Amino acid sequence: MNRRRRIYEGKAKILYEGPEPGTLIQHFKDDATAFNNEKHEVVDGKGVLNNRISEFIFNHINNMGIPTHFIRRLNMREQLIHQVEIIPLEVVVRNVAAGSICKRLGLEEGTQLSRSIVEFYYKNDELGDPLVTEEHITALGWATPQELDDMMTMAIRINDFLSGLFLGVGIRLVDFKIEMGRQIEGDLMRVVLADEISPDSCRLWDTTTNDKLDKDRFRQNMGGMVEAYQEVARRLGIFIDSERPKGSGPVLVK
Repeated sequence: MNRRRRIYEGKAKILYEGPEPGTLIQHFKDDATAFNNEKHEVVDGKGVLNNRISEFIFNHINNMGIPTHFIRRLNMREQLIHQVEIIPLEVVVRNVAAGSICKRLGLEEGTQLSRSIVEFYYKNDELGDPLVTEEHITALGWATPQELDDMMTMAIRINDFLSGLFLGVGIRLVDFKIEMGRQIEGDLMRVVLADEISPDSCRLWDTTTNDKLDKDRFRQNMGGMVEAYQEVARRLGIFIDSERPKGSGPVLVK
């Protein structure tokens, strides 16, 4: 057996060389981090749940005609994805005030925004992923004006879909973070959705009780993180009781 070539390791995922040119294998770890990795724990089973939830959502987004890096799920912890050049921006869509916007603007958590807000953050842990404007992005060459337009359009469409999806199972989509990349096919280049969409990257509240079903349970020392993720999966109809999301290391392949 030969160990797969590791391309990149982040806080919650590892990327391995894929079986074909232009592909990668995305492995979901059980690591939970917050506050730019100042808080770090291993939460047994988190990676399995995020893999399944993200697969479910990306399949729907692909079917909507929005391009993504997702090809298919390989096993309980891994996905086959297209290799893309990640744009160094986090795109955050907010429907309800929570998290950093409350600190910046003095808003009360839970305040319903009159319309959805799309924000951009520069992906740089050393700088704390600062909020940036469209002028910063284009002047510094992180993305072109056309790419920004594409990213905004995709983010709004994804927000509309996710809001309806979660509302249908009694969950309020407070906000979410996505990442995007450039996929090159011959002489053509397009912006595609990358990374993941899961309770790690969304704020999800029960519509009746306002119970938090997302990573804030870890950030705020509330406990019950895996149970909350399991509840999201159960409501979406994708959690199978016979699958026991136990932790495991990277898999060796022939």
